[in-house]
Amino acid sequence: MADDRVVGIDLGTTNSLVAFMEGGTPVVIPGEDGERLVPSVVAWTDNGVVVGNAARGTLMADSASAVYSAKRLMGRDIEDVQGELKLFPFKLAEGLKPNEVLKVSVGGLMLTPPEISAYVLQQLKKNAERFFGGPVTKAVITVPAYFNDAQRQATKDAGRIAGLEVLRLVNEPTAAALAYGLDKNKDGLIAVYDFGGGTFDVSILKLHEGIFEVIATGGDTHLGGDDIDNLIIAIALDDIAGDLGEDVRGNGEAVQAVRKAVIEAKILLSSAHNATLNVELPSGKRYLRQISREQFEGLIAGVIARTAAPCKQALKDAGLSAAQIDEVVLVGGSTRIPGVRALVDDLFEMNARGKKPHTELNPDEVVALGAAVQAQILAGGSAATEDLLLLDVTPLSLGIEALGGVVAKIIQRNSTIPASATEHFTTGVDGQTNVAIHVVQGEREMAKDCRSLARFELKGIPPMVAGLPRIEVKFLIDANGILHVSAREQRSGKEAEVEVKPTYGLTDEQVETMILDSFDNAEIDIQERQTIEAKNEADTILTAVKKGKSHAAWQMLTSEEIEKIGQATSFLEAAVQGGEYKVIRTGIERLDAATRRFAELMMDNAVSGAMQGKTMEAAGESIGEGPTAPHPFAKAQVSSSHADADAETKRIEESIYDEATAGESTED
Repeated sequence: MADDRVVGIDLGTTNSLVAFMEGGTPVVIPGEDGERLVPSVVAWTDNGVVVGNAARGTLMADSASAVYSAKRLMGRDIEDVQGELKLFPFKLAEGLKPNEVLKVSVGGLMLTPPEISAYVLQQLKKNAERFFGGPVTKAVITVPAYFNDAQRQATKDAGRIAGLEVLRLVNEPTAAALAYGLDKNKDGLIAVYDFGGGTFDVSILKLHEGIFEVIATGGDTHLGGDDIDNLIIAIALDDIAGDLGEDVRGNGEAVQAVRKAVIEAKILLSSAHNATLNVELPSGKRYLRQISREQFEGLIAGVIARTAAPCKQALKDAGLSAAQIDEVVLVGGSTRIPGVRALVDDLFEMNARGKKPHTELNPDEVVALGAAVQAQILAGGSAATEDLLLLDVTPLSLGIEALGGVVAKIIQRNSTIPASATEHFTTGVDGQTNVAIHVVQGEREMAKDCRSLARFELKGIPPMVAGLPRIEVKFLIDANGILHVSAREQRSGKEAEVEVKPTYGLTDEQVETMILDSFDNAEIDIQERQTIEAKNEADTILTAVKKGKSHAAWQMLTSEEIEKIGQATSFLEAAVQGGEYKVIRTGIERLDAATRRFAELMMDNAVSGAMQGKTMEAAGESIGEGPTAPHPFAKAQVSSSHADADAETKRIEESIYDEATAGESTED
């Protein structure tokens, strides 16, 4: 059925592919020229826009009219790409500001990266429609596992511009594992090492009875075959300037001629021991340099060594040793380099166990093949795919900023997605009617050290005593890894929500170091969080004691009890000023003990008052910060509340709420 046809697309940095399921086997659809790989190059010519191999000629002859590697610009801002601009022949629009979507000046037009990528997707769509002899409107598109929200949204936008309904974004390593699992049909632990043109990803997956579960993922969004090319290109351009006295670094066509020679030499050195860079320069001079595989791998050793740290971190996150990995799957053209395969052998101890990484599936095609499998599942499945299940994970924790700037994590890192989680919060100030919600992503304990995703306000909360409102915050990560956040005050029904929009100011360095920073700063972060939470709790109990002195129960205390409360209060106030966590905790415990009988008297009074229809002023004072805490002077400003109050307390609380909101306006 044509209407149900869904294709799988690997939108790559260097090359892109489209595939479908033919029977029980995923197959790549060839382009107009019979080639299965479509270079991710777009060019503007006298005959219109061309894509793929046809655009490569324009790139060589008129580099200002062509764009390549647009994927590296997706969802990024001007600050993110400064290091790459000198190697790109095309120019960006002038006056771009941080957090602003990039625009590329090419072919007399100003285009965003999603618009450029849409041309590549349109070409793949045409290839598929010519193959099927009918329309293709639905697709699964793959993205690097470490693409952030902005990059994922940019990819969906590209699909929409190309006239495709993007049913799912699938992480590239996960797609490769899906293709591999279909082919091998076995259980085990698998590491997918994906070294592509623009990004590096590693995922640890568990395969069992048709269930593909990603249990850890890692990577580097700014590391790929392009970096190898750029390194050798830079060396060659320096050689040309030094040896031939001709600086062609500002000549786009000459740089592209060098790039072409470098890529050809790189490919040759995967099978041969020597290659020659042979470039004719604009002056008519010829640059010749022979390079051996040993020299080549020595030059790029630093680049490929950068893939080691994410692999080790992924194993640590999965709680596994290298020896426990049953299979390693190599993905991406850069994995053909012998030095890369040697590094993988060493990282996963393959040689020591008499094993070799899997290369049976074409590393350039395996991601597209896996996307086709997922496409078939979403289209309704077949005998070959109906029992397959794909479980992905979110690479970083998600939460909100709580009182004092600490992070209340709601969805933990490496949680299986789609995922949802709910936590309950309350207010910290009497009569508070608005709550600002700050959504953050990262592993640090303090919000200032995490990535800010979104801010929104829940307005119109009826004024109540601090701690009485029950604010439910729900996080939902959909199958594409896009986050939706909603907040609802359960008593009044007031609610607000936000879909986290792309934020273009996130640098690659921030993404790549988030997890490492959380380990490096773990001890300091925990100490800071403990101190802030202790101060919050201390402030709450001190405020409650101050309010309590005007309560009738205060008159029921003995002079000795009042003196002990006064001494404990002075001690805690001094401890808060000193800022020592352990001393503050001691002060809290001391005041908690000194006020325990007072708390019991107040609670008895509150219960009695509520049952007799007592006024809100007295009942509110009696309850203090509300029954979410074990006693009225304990942790009033909760970061999250999981336990429900018992039925009687909830009944009392509801009666107080009804009195508090009677006649109050709840307009925003």
